[in-house]
Amino acid sequence: MNRVSKLTIGIATVWVAGLGGLAMSAQDKYTVKVPGGLAFSEFRGYEAWQAISISRNEKVVAMILGNPVMIDAYLAGIPDNGQPVPDGAKMAKIHWTQEPNKFFPEATVPGTLVNVDFMEKDSKRFADSGGWGWAVFDYNAASDTFTPGTTAGTPPQGNDAKCGLGCHTIAKSRDYVFTRYGKR
Repeated sequence: MNRVSKLTIGIATVWVAGLGGLAMSAQDKYTVKVPGGLAFSEFRGYEAWQAISISRNEKVVAMILGNPVMIDAYLAGIPDNGQPVPDGAKMAKIHWTQEPNKFFPEATVPGTLVNVDFMEKDSKRFADSGGWGWAVFDYNAASDTFTPGTTAGTPPQGNDAKCGLGCHTIAKSRDYVFTRYGKR
């Protein structure tokens, strides 16, 4: 084997090892879990769920999504009609920083991803928190990873499945659901 062949093999080996290292260091978001609570994997496919509503404040803009069970509940009048949301219903709320639309600066569009919040109705599993489990996963753009929310986050979150109960208790008459389903 000549010197050029050995050099080529050496460069190829280093290149393949480098790619392998990058692939191994990339996080699979579906492996992240709130200690004692919900796992990101329980919401696989949330990106394709139907829109329920939007929200915004001075810091972030958000899209609230629902799985088919949650959408069917809304279409049946739940929770406005006082009926409980059925088990299996799930919601996701994706927060981004706000940016002006480059073509229409008065309009706000999503900027950098901030975090993803989840709610899941399971009256047996979460009997001590109104039948709901909650989770917040903060996003780090620099590392392209998610971590469970903490009390230092926005909004501050406890680190278990009951983290949303304190805030959502004011919506107890709507089965702890703040969001109204937008008319279509």
